[in-house]
Amino acid sequence: MSEPTVADTRRLNSKPQDLTDAYGPPSNFLEIDVYDPQTIGVGRNRFTTYEVRMRTNLPIFKLKDSCVRRRYSDFEWLKNELERDSKIVVPPLPGKALKRQLPFRGDEGIFEESFIEERRSGLEQFINRIAGHPLAQNERCLHMFLQDESIDRNYIPGKVLVNPLPVLDPSALPALFCTSVKAFHSCCP
Repeated sequence: MSEPTVADTRRLNSKPQDLTDAYGPPSNFLEIDVYDPQTIGVGRNRFTTYEVRMRTNLPIFKLKDSCVRRRYSDFEWLKNELERDSKIVVPPLPGKALKRQLPFRGDEGIFEESFIEERRSGLEQFINRIAGHPLAQNERCLHMFLQDESIDRNYIPGKVLVNPLPVLDPSALPALFCTSVKAFHSCCP
């Protein structure tokens, strides 16, 4: 009769952590805060904007620290663009609060501090879930939303390349081909 096998429960040998490892910058990070809501305008032209600050060391983003001001409709635009052009499941935005927009309310409706804070928190969760998705990080609309002062709604959708390949002059291709063939024949007779 054979003896029962026992699982090896020894710990892996790991190097001890020093102060640089413990307190240095993380290898990859992406931090996005939505804060400082400001209500602008009067009457029907009144709306709230939020500051969106991003800090990262991910190579896909051209700016490592950016701060832009966005309103709820800008978040809606981003959601619609991602649903249309990407292959990811886009999380929901915090609700439109249609009942809060009715006239003759006894409160400030969508401009009440508690509602603005609740919406700010929901927008922060939304943008962090989106930006944390590796496929969404390649989308041009996300980069524009996080890093450009204004959103160009006529942009051409597409992916962002980290290190795009150099563009070759088509007239140089025959010479490049000949050089490659000669190099091949000289090393492989």
